[in-house]
Amino acid sequence: MTIAIYPGSFDPITNGHLDILKSGSEIFDKVIIAVSYNINKTGFLTVDERIDLIKKSVAHLKNVEIDFFNGLTAEYAKNKGANILLRGLRTSCDFEYELQLSQTNNALNDELKTVFLIAKPEYSFISSSMVKEIFYSNGDISKFVPSSVYEYLKSKHDI
Repeated sequence: MTIAIYPGSFDPITNGHLDILKSGSEIFDKVIIAVSYNINKTGFLTVDERIDLIKKSVAHLKNVEIDFFNGLTAEYAKNKGANILLRGLRTSCDFEYELQLSQTNNALNDELKTVFLIAKPEYSFISSSMVKEIFYSNGDISKFVPSSVYEYLKSKHDI
């Protein structure tokens, strides 16, 4: 069984994330969405909120699991028996950053390979950071996130 880890903060999960995840779930036997704690980012949603919203967003994908981890992605993958990291690329700027991550993870776990999937053009500009910025400015995020995320944020923040 080929297990891929799709790590990220998913704060919140976007339609772009789901596009990459759907493609990954068609390629690999199992994909684990690994919600990570990122010390460089201030949390918008709690880990429990993110996991709950991801579960609602991926319920139709039967070979996808959701988990949380804190620490090194390379170590987490080893503990899960995974040798594939799934990463999405939106632009060439993403590639520079993702290349460094891939090489670092491979240096920490030489059995770990990174598979890059290209986002569809309609998702190439979507990021969780942009979604948060639009949301905080009272803009409409409904076309950038799954409906369950939109409804939750709308109800939580009375927009």
